[in-house]
Amino acid sequence: MAVEPVNVNEFQELARQVLPKMYYDFYSGGAEDQYTLDENIQAYHRITFRPRVLIDVSRISLSTTILGHHVSAPILIAPTAMHKLAHPEGEVATARAAATCNTIMIYKRRDLSALVVQRAERNGFKAIVLTVDAPRLGRREADIRNKMVAPQVKNFEGLLPTDVVSDKGSDLQAYAEATFDPSFSWKDIEWLRSITNLPILIKGILTREDAIKAMEVGVAGIIVSNHGARQLDYSPATISVLEEVVHAVQGKVPVLVDGGIRRGTDVFKALALGAQAVLIGRPIIYGLAVKGEYGVRRVIEMLRDELELTMALSGCASVNDITRSHVITERDRARSML
Repeated sequence: MAVEPVNVNEFQELARQVLPKMYYDFYSGGAEDQYTLDENIQAYHRITFRPRVLIDVSRISLSTTILGHHVSAPILIAPTAMHKLAHPEGEVATARAAATCNTIMIYKRRDLSALVVQRAERNGFKAIVLTVDAPRLGRREADIRNKMVAPQVKNFEGLLPTDVVSDKGSDLQAYAEATFDPSFSWKDIEWLRSITNLPILIKGILTREDAIKAMEVGVAGIIVSNHGARQLDYSPATISVLEEVVHAVQGKVPVLVDGGIRRGTDVFKALALGAQAVLIGRPIIYGLAVKGEYGVRRVIEMLRDELELTMALSGCASVNDITRSHVITERDRARSML
C-alpha cells in the first residue's frame, strides 16, 4: 500500500518517480547554476518567529479579500504552464481542485494577445495576470540537455507555429524565440488596459523602482516573482525583496508573492512581511502529477492546515492579526548588532 504524503515536499519525490525525466526536469529545474532556485526556499528558512502567547485562538479564520473578492485562505495557485505534461486532465483537473489564478503571455502578434483577453472576459475571469519578466526564455540547461519538446498549443492551433524544432537543444527555447516579444515595455501596458475592463496584476516585480513604475501605469496589483528561478539566475529570492516592494507600494495596490513556498510557516512569514496572499506553483504540479485533482486539493489543504496551526501557535486568530512583529529577518538580526 502506497504511503500517503504528509507534507508538500513529499509530493516532489513522488512526482519524480512517476514523471518522465524530461518532464520532471522541466518542472523542477531553474536557470543556469540554479542559485536562485535554491535561494527561493532557503531564504524562508532564515526567517524565524516571535510568537505571542495567552491569546484566544479557539477559532481561527484564514479568510481574506483580494481585489474585492472573498477567498477562504490567502493561498492561490500561481500561473504555471503545461499541466498536461503532468497529468492527462491538465489544467482542467487543477481548476476543478481550486479557483485558480490565470495568466497570459504577450505574443509578438497583438491580435493573439487580444484574443486571449477576450476569451478570459467571456469565460468570467476576474483578473488578468501579466507576466513581465520573460522578454526571452531563461537558459534552462536541463531542458537543453534533455532536448525538451515543446507541446502543441491547442488554444492557438492554426494561428501560431506548433511544430518549431531546434537542432541546438530545447525545442521550447526555439518556440519561445518565435513567439515572445522582447520589445514589450511599460508603454504597452496602456494598450493592454485599453482592450479590457478586467483588473491587471503584473507578475515579475523585484525592485522598488519597478513597483513604483507599475503603479504609475495603473496596474491593479503586483506579484513579487522571479519566475520560479527559471529566468535570471542570481536574481534575489522573492521573500528577501518582498518588504522593499510593499514599502514602495504603501498600500495603494495589493502585493502578492510566489516562489519557494513549501510550508504553512512560509505562508505566515510572507503575510507578516506584507503580502496579501501567496501563490503556489511547483507543489501544485507535483500534486497533480501524483494524484491528479485529488493531489492538487491535498497540496492546498496541507498548506492551509499548516498555516492555521502556525497562526494558533503564534497567537493570531485571523489573517489580520499577523503583523511584522511576528517575524525576525536577517536584516533585523543585523540591525540588532549595530
